[in-house]
Amino acid sequence: MAAKKAAPVVDDEAVESVLGRGTRVRGRVRGDVHLRVEGSIEGDVSVGGDLIVEEGASVQGNIEAASVTLGGELSGDVNARGPVAVRSTAKVSGNLGGSEVSLDEGASFEGMIQAQFELPAELMR
Repeated sequence: MAAKKAAPVVDDEAVESVLGRGTRVRGRVRGDVHLRVEGSIEGDVSVGGDLIVEEGASVQGNIEAASVTLGGELSGDVNARGPVAVRSTAKVSGNLGGSEVSLDEGASFEGMIQAQFELPAELMR
């Protein structure tokens, strides 16, 4: 008699949703999972997990997420609870806020950055 295989355990925080290439969404996008955008969104995006906007993808609206990685185009503000990474392929017009913000060389960015960090002691004099 063959042994039964156990059902796979799905960690809700590891579940990723994908908005595929060629897909266009108009309106607000909300969810409690990680989201990878390969298409385009015209509206605000609010996810409980991480948000990745791939190269060639676009978001026209504000973003709220645990962390944000931008490789495509964004016209809107970012409010992240964790880090925000702007890759060299990104074109961003808006304000960025997160625990830390990094801009790769070659990225196009127009806006303000708000990040929480501690200055080294030698700069505090």
